[in-house]
Amino acid sequence: MSSLPSPSSSPVPSGRRPEWAGRNYTLLTGAAVITNLGSHGALIATAFAVVQAGGSAGDVGLVAAARTLPLVLFLLIGGAVADRVPRHHVMVAANALNCLSQAAFAVLVLTGDPKLWQMMLLTALCGTGTAFFNPAAEGMLMATVSGPQATRAFALFRMAMSSAGVGGAALGGAMVAFMGPGWVLAVDAAAFAAAGALRAFLDVGHIAERAPGGGLLSDLREGWVEFRSRPWLWSIVLQFSVVVAVIGAAEAVYGPLVAVEQLGGAAPWGVALAFFGIGTIAGAVLMTFWKPRRLLLVATLCMFPSALPAAGLAVPLPVWGLCAAMLVSGVGIEMFAVNWMTTMHQEIPEEMFSRVSAYDWFGSLSMLPLATAVAGPVESAIGRTSALWGCSALVIIATAAVLLVPDVRNMTRKQPAPLAEPDPVHPGVPESSPAGV
Repeated sequence: MSSLPSPSSSPVPSGRRPEWAGRNYTLLTGAAVITNLGSHGALIATAFAVVQAGGSAGDVGLVAAARTLPLVLFLLIGGAVADRVPRHHVMVAANALNCLSQAAFAVLVLTGDPKLWQMMLLTALCGTGTAFFNPAAEGMLMATVSGPQATRAFALFRMAMSSAGVGGAALGGAMVAFMGPGWVLAVDAAAFAAAGALRAFLDVGHIAERAPGGGLLSDLREGWVEFRSRPWLWSIVLQFSVVVAVIGAAEAVYGPLVAVEQLGGAAPWGVALAFFGIGTIAGAVLMTFWKPRRLLLVATLCMFPSALPAAGLAVPLPVWGLCAAMLVSGVGIEMFAVNWMTTMHQEIPEEMFSRVSAYDWFGSLSMLPLATAVAGPVESAIGRTSALWGCSALVIIATAAVLLVPDVRNMTRKQPAPLAEPDPVHPGVPESSPAGV
């Protein structure tokens, strides 16, 4: 395994960005920072808005499921649309829907007594916007960066997102504690508006126009053939269908309840989530200097620490112990994400980026609505502690199982072709997560 040269070893003329950090990359990064600042706080605010309205663990789970169900249902359509029309148009429209739904949710919480069905409806609209946004955004990012510095570009992009997530989680937890969840939701709506305005300026002139296809179903079939032909891809997506589901149940449903009953409320939970974000920053920093040869082997091994937060909540650990578990988990999951993005960028054709990304997101999130919806009944049946230990065990089992796939163990980094001369109009032109991350 070789390491990347330090940033100083690749000199960049004063006042100029690196060749891979063109206008689109800068706009995408800036917009992602803004939305992450808002959305990380909004995740906390949504759970506490339900609790503040008198909701139970089951109600928290139902609202979480209401967001993820349309996200799963519309992802494949979103991927096909984003590979057929300008991706930035899809992103801006999705941001507008997210802005309106979060603004309505904020008004509802601030001015009245929100009903469960109202909160479920508005979070469902937000999930629908995200379903169209994610494949378009991932395809746009992968089409924006190329060359030997792609891994570094992905790592720096995710570092910026994670840094914003740290601030958003900490600020969101504090705002929920001192001002109430309604104001946090209002901030999230404003963040979507600002990010959508930035994304409207993305330039897609360098992306070749798509040839007319056979329609939506034909596009989806082509994406499915591309997806199923790669064992490394569908096996890790299957792994993440389990991992994302149980982590989602642990952190979206059980975590806030443990925080309220045993850790002191929203603020400590926000701090714990912020430490996860600090871990992701550390993982991204590491990946700017390290280029592991066996991309997916390293990525998969880095997922084992994701079992720690659920185990920490099961004990439960004191706040500092839970923060440590979140930190280590964040490092691992970020190292996975950068290696995963690099593999997708290396292996998937550009014209298939959004459709394959949609199948990735769809598979990775497919079990999440069910997991969050049944989290409350499972807690009633076996107890919260047993449910959390079960979440932790399933992360370990699913991650170990994927190591049995030869392509996961043996996938290696390819040497990139030499970079062409930069395009003076589109500098940095000719650039991807999850598996649900």
